[in-house]
Amino acid sequence: MTPTGPAELLATWEAGLARQDTSGQARSLLLHQAARPGAATEALLAMPVGEREADLFALRRALFGERMQVRVECAACDAPMEFDLDATVFGARGPGREGPLRVAEGEWVVEFRPPTVADLAAAGRAADAAEARRTLVARCTVSALRDGELVPAERLAALLPAEVERRLAEAAREADPAAEVTLTVNCPECGGATPAELDISSYLWTELDTWARDVLLDVHLLATAYGWSEPEILALSPLRRRYYLELCADG
Repeated sequence: MTPTGPAELLATWEAGLARQDTSGQARSLLLHQAARPGAATEALLAMPVGEREADLFALRRALFGERMQVRVECAACDAPMEFDLDATVFGARGPGREGPLRVAEGEWVVEFRPPTVADLAAAGRAADAAEARRTLVARCTVSALRDGELVPAERLAALLPAEVERRLAEAAREADPAAEVTLTVNCPECGGATPAELDISSYLWTELDTWARDVLLDVHLLATAYGWSEPEILALSPLRRRYYLELCADG
């Protein structure tokens, strides 16, 4: 991964402020572009979701270190819970496999592929969860047979039995395990277990937003004190920038 400098990160943050969407896919793409500078947008969209997540975890470690602080509420008693995670254990890419996945259950034989980033973005534009499910099933199905008869992919979501759909989901998770990170957190107050999805894109964007606002404040203070330009200030290492800020405070 090519290190991303402060000027490029600020440009990513500024672009993200103007591209907010309900699914978060626009900001996820911007972060992925920061993780892979120079990569074509089409190539990033064609990646399996787990590969993007692995790239975002790697970017997070490069920018903010391995320690991640997570806060959730207990599903049973609403008690706030806070704990630390090691980012190095997340985002590992699966072994990968060639060709489509295949599930045979009863009268059904379905071949499909795990969702790509583009598939997830398309599902995110759906009006509701049912439409999002239909979109993913239609886009990811390679072929579907029912008693030997071909079933059009766009009709599949309405016809699939629950057991077949469950096996499809399991096969997709096994093929792309980094696509979704779900934690189980035990409450110290009531002992209840709370499942919590770790959305690295949202987590990283929140950190980038905090970092960017802090850096812009540093730029304002140092520009006011020394008359330096923004590029000159951003060219300073964080340590030197902090030292100059301490001198300003002492003065």
